[in-house]
Amino acid sequence: MDNNNQDIQNLIKIYLEQEGLLEKTIEEPDIKFGFQFNYPFSKDLSYQNNQSIVLYQPINKDFLIISISTQISKHHSKMLLNDLNRKYQFFLDIKKIILIKNLFFRIDTRNDRYEISDQIFLESIKQISKNEFYKIVRKLYNIHVYCYLILIEYCVDRSNIEDIKKLEEFDSNLGSNLYI
Repeated sequence: MDNNNQDIQNLIKIYLEQEGLLEKTIEEPDIKFGFQFNYPFSKDLSYQNNQSIVLYQPINKDFLIISISTQISKHHSKMLLNDLNRKYQFFLDIKKIILIKNLFFRIDTRNDRYEISDQIFLESIKQISKNEFYKIVRKLYNIHVYCYLILIEYCVDRSNIEDIKKLEEFDSNLGSNLYI
């Protein structure tokens, strides 16, 4: 690994450790380095809306990938499967928001999951500031939450009191302050 890549790797690890986000280092044969971390940080351990995010550099590539993957719950999958037009409209709607935010995506409609990612090219940078790094992480996380809110809109049955309670529970967990 050249010095620039080593410097970037160390710098990002420091950023994640400083904020208490680093969950683990990823070691795979097809990547130079990688990290898994939870975002956003919360001192409140009951806070349920943090998300696992991965950052890695593929071998023979001059960029980093930061990615959030989402597996739609069985409960929501069943609701979407009740109406295949609704399911495909949901995936179309999240594609549109991801595209307008200039991000990358992989969508697996068969297995009801999707991944949102962004890239940081290393060739032109010697280092990345903490602010720049967390702007990218925040952007991915916010789009992830937005897609989840779209899912809730597609799945909530306004005539079913249990669905309304689940929506209210999610809303109260998210609270008025996204970053506790």
